[in-house]
This record gives sequence, structure tokens and C-alpha cells, in this order.
Amino acid sequence: MSGKVLMVLGTMSSAGKSLLTAGLCHLYARRGVRVAPFKAQNMSNNAAVCADGSEIGRAQYTQALASGLEPTAEMNPILLKPQSDAQSQVVVMGRARDSLPAREYYKHKDELWKIVTGALDSLRDDYELVIAEGAGSPVEINLKPGDIVNMAVARYAQAPVLLVGDIDRGGIFAQMLGTLWLLEAEERELVKGLIVNKFRGDPALFYDGIGMLEELGGAPVLGVVPYFHHRIPEEDAVAIEPQNTLAQSATQINIAILRLPRISNFDEFDRLDAEPGVSVRYIDTPRELAHVHAVIIPGTKSTVADLMWIKQQKLDHRLREFIEQGGALVGICGCYQMLGTHIYDPGHSETSIDEIEGLNLLPIETVFRDDKATYQAKAVVIGTAGWLSRVNGQTVTGYEIHMGTTRQKEDTAWLEINRRGDESVSVEDGSISPNGRVWGCYLHGIFENAGFRHAWLSSLGWEQSESAQPDMDLNKSFKLLADQLNESLDIEKVDAMLGLDI
Repeated sequence: MSGKVLMVLGTMSSAGKSLLTAGLCHLYARRGVRVAPFKAQNMSNNAAVCADGSEIGRAQYTQALASGLEPTAEMNPILLKPQSDAQSQVVVMGRARDSLPAREYYKHKDELWKIVTGALDSLRDDYELVIAEGAGSPVEINLKPGDIVNMAVARYAQAPVLLVGDIDRGGIFAQMLGTLWLLEAEERELVKGLIVNKFRGDPALFYDGIGMLEELGGAPVLGVVPYFHHRIPEEDAVAIEPQNTLAQSATQINIAILRLPRISNFDEFDRLDAEPGVSVRYIDTPRELAHVHAVIIPGTKSTVADLMWIKQQKLDHRLREFIEQGGALVGICGCYQMLGTHIYDPGHSETSIDEIEGLNLLPIETVFRDDKATYQAKAVVIGTAGWLSRVNGQTVTGYEIHMGTTRQKEDTAWLEINRRGDESVSVEDGSISPNGRVWGCYLHGIFENAGFRHAWLSSLGWEQSESAQPDMDLNKSFKLLADQLNESLDIEKVDAMLGLDI
């Protein structure tokens, strides 16, 4: 093993670890270093599918792209996808293995630790530098005996640690110093630098604070990073929580996305939000459907539980009224399943309920199976209902992450999946109402396809402006982020702690 390891830990969840890791990956990659990302264990329903069908966290997938690499399962060997408050699906090296409560999960620590270290060792064999991201806080002392993602990884690799604090939330001294003081002496020795992240205003105003942190914390502050506005996919749904309060303009196409309790893969709607004249917000109550042109029910990790939540919130009745009044409704993946007449779970793979009535908006029914479909996919639009006639015959790309098989009760399929990974297939997918206002499919990422996206938006009354184009160039965002880190951080000190001569 020749590869160096740099560990990025945070004082809390959403301190900015994932974004900074992506920026550092891109910064080192463009300096000619063969660099790869790594996160031993990720807890998130925002997942992505690698070329071989492996499922990893969206953040590590994005960090791989920032490194100029094809994402692989070694970059995120353990992915926990919460299904309820106390139980998660456990994805190991890209494949779903078990669904376990937290107490049972920790019993597998020794086995999982070997998988984690094996994946890290493999990356170190192939790359000069591995930038490893932690999870949450490294000093959750009640959870520390089961740690396989934070200081356990840093100690295993004897990696220099950068500790990131979120000044935007306030309490930066308590965050940083409290974390340092709760670390064991051997662990504190590994912390080689502090990063004050998400600073708004003039960083010079924090000059005195830098001296205080360094004096009390015993580690140098490597930089103060400004709050960075970006369109890089977020790691988890914390990022979308405040968005339902945004005021909407009557001149825009307003799209509401149901903020389900177990929402997944929400970043696939970023392309819609980036279109000029389109506004996307997340809602969770019926009253918020006022002045909305379309509703999207996104992916979910627990279809039945979130369907029951929709009914408990009386959103099912409000959605029917919304459609009757001319609104458009879209269901993706698990929420495509919800739009049908029934969902059956004979093997109790997701719930103890044998069957549940769906929203009864499309003529389909779904039967859950234990096996999980994870593919990068290509498909052809074969439907002509409503606005689909504009894109009939077009090829679209996306990815599948779902359990269950959906059956057509009427001939309403509008997609034919013709490729899964490297394999040619012929699988009908999706269902659509005769007027095209209600539709769904299994294909995540469908709105990444510009022709498809524009055709649907046009059916809502949107007019494309040739002078205003969405700025969704991910490489441009990576460059801007890396430029910001190069300016804000003392990268030469980071090079020195790694022993890199660039």
C-alpha cells in the first residue's frame, strides 16, 4: 500500500464534510495526483448506481466524478438506507444484504470492519491519495465503541485529520474545542488542522477567533472557507428541509415535491429547479399546494410507510382534487408504485402488511420481492399520450434502484428499457393517464434528459428562453469549489502533512 490517506472529519452532521471532500478531490486531481474518495459507512437514502450496478452514497459518487474517476463500491463499502426510525437496509460493497435494527447492526461490527479496511487498502493500492470522509461527529461517545467510519479509520491508516466546523450554525468554539477535548490523546495527535466552514461576510472579521481556536485547541486553523452556493448534489435530505418556506412567484412554473419522511434521490430534480422560469419547493401539507402547477412524489426507501403518511396527512384527497382541477402529478420509483391500485407484500419484505390500497390514479399494481434491481439504464419513449407525442422515439438515460415488480392492468406503459448496464433487455416501464397529466416510472434521473424535461415543462405552460440557459455544469461547479478551497486553505500545509511533493 503506497497511497496516502487524508481524513476529513466534522464537528456535526452537515458541517460541510462531503462538499469539502469533493473540492479537495478535484483540487488534487487537477494538480496531477491520482486521488480517490472514501467513506467507510454512509447513512443516506440519496444513493447512486455505479456502472456495474453497485449502489453507493450519492456524495461518494459525486466525489468520484470530482476526482475524474468512475465510481466504484470500494469508495463507500457500507451504505445504510433508513427504512424507519430504528431500522435500515444494509448495503455492503454495493449490494443489499440485510434489513436490520441498529442494535442488531452493531453486532456485525467485526465483519464489517474487515470489509471497510479491505476496501480502503484496495484504494490505497491503486491511488496516490485517498481522501476519507467521516460521518456525523467523531465524539458521539455513546456510539464510539461501534465506530467504523471516523477515528477508527484515521487510526487504522494513521491519517492526518482535518476537523471541519460549521460557523454558519453558530457555536464554532464549542463545536471545535468540544470535539478536540473529547478525543482521546492518541486521536488528538492525528488532528493536524482545523477548517472553519460556511463563513458569511469578511473572513478578516474572524482573525481574532483563529488565534483563540489555535491557542485553546492546540492545532492550526488552515483556513476560513466562505459559504459556497453550488449545484453539487447533497448527501442527504437535511439540505431540503427549509425549502418549503420559499415564496413563489405567480409568473413561474411552480413545482411541489412531497417531502416524504423517507425521501430518497431528491437531487434528481435539481435540473428542473435550474431551468429559468421554474421554481421547485418541498412541501408536506395539503395547504401548500396552492398556486402549484405540478406535484412530484419522489423516490422513497419505504413505499408503504410513506404511502400511509400521505394518507394520514390527507394529501391523497388533496392530490385528487388537484388533478381534477387540471394539475399534473408524477411518481418516481417507489412513488410510481403508490400511484397504482394496490401494493402487495406477500413475503413481508418491507412491512407486516400483506397488501395496501394505492392512490388508485394509474392502472397498475405492484408485488414486492426480496431481490433488488440496481442498474444504470437506457430506455426509449414508446408512449404518445398527451405531451409524450413530442418525445416519442427519443432515448433517455437514468438508473433503477427498486424492489418489487409492477404489472400493467391496462396497456399504459410509455417506456421500454432496452439496456441495463452492458446487457441488452426489453422491459416495459411506466404508466400514464390518457391525457398525460398523471404519469410515473421506475427510471430515476429521467429529468436529466433535456428533451424530455423540456417537453413535460412545456405541457405545464412553460416557455423556453433561448437567452437564459440552466447552469448545471458539474465540472464547472467542481472547478469553482476547488478554486475557492485553493484560495481559502493553506494547501501547502496539507501537502506537507501528507508528505506530498507536488
